[in-house]
Amino acid sequence: MSEQLLNVRLPHKTFRTPQGESVTALHNIDLRVRRGEFITLIGPSGCGKSTLLKIMAGLDTEHDGEVLLEGKPVTKPGIDLGFVFQEHRLFPWLSVEKNIAADLSLRQPEVRRRVSELVELVKLQGFEKAYPRQLSGGMSQRVAIARALLRSPKVLLLDEPFGALDAFTRSHLQEVTLDIWDNNRTTMILVTHDIDEAIYLAGRVVIMDARPGTIRKTIPIDLPYPRKKASSSFQELRTIVLREFERVEELELVDSSGI
Repeated sequence: MSEQLLNVRLPHKTFRTPQGESVTALHNIDLRVRRGEFITLIGPSGCGKSTLLKIMAGLDTEHDGEVLLEGKPVTKPGIDLGFVFQEHRLFPWLSVEKNIAADLSLRQPEVRRRVSELVELVKLQGFEKAYPRQLSGGMSQRVAIARALLRSPKVLLLDEPFGALDAFTRSHLQEVTLDIWDNNRTTMILVTHDIDEAIYLAGRVVIMDARPGTIRKTIPIDLPYPRKKASSSFQELRTIVLREFERVEELELVDSSGI
């Protein structure tokens, strides 16, 4: 078994509404991630998936609990934790290669070599000098992923990076992401609303309840890669995950009705 890399223990995560009320966003979270794993987080809107991801990244430190990376507390963003947002957030005045290099200079041979490797990894050869306005949405997200990988993070956190893309582009980026994971074995945690995507990519699917956000169940996905979404084994797992997801939605409806 691979060694444990990331430990997340959050008894509570609360925030205050504009009216001054305290709301519990996450409760009793206990997530342990092994090195080289690919995990997907799914759950209803508002269950705290993105909040949990930002806490893992050190982008949100106002919580009761701890995040440990290789046994050391995560108290702020750092190079060991790459983050890809829902929007690509590229600098419009910089070319693809300069966006990937970010705050590093391409005049440094090591930086240029690394950027060239990443351009090839995300399949953007020939677009190094292009600007974001010249790219499709999927290409822009590939640049964002490459930028997040620049410093070879130990964990790559992806917050619904394919949510706004059309089905064809989304499918293509799923393959690109799997290629990156397969080549580098970078530990990945991806938030998604898409059950098929969650099963297709991950070794484990983590299903979250809402109000407050808790981990309802973790389902191992013991399917070899490459996976076929139309296969009977995939569909059997889809039924299992969907059944759990529907239970989450049923509980949410009961809670909102006051029964």
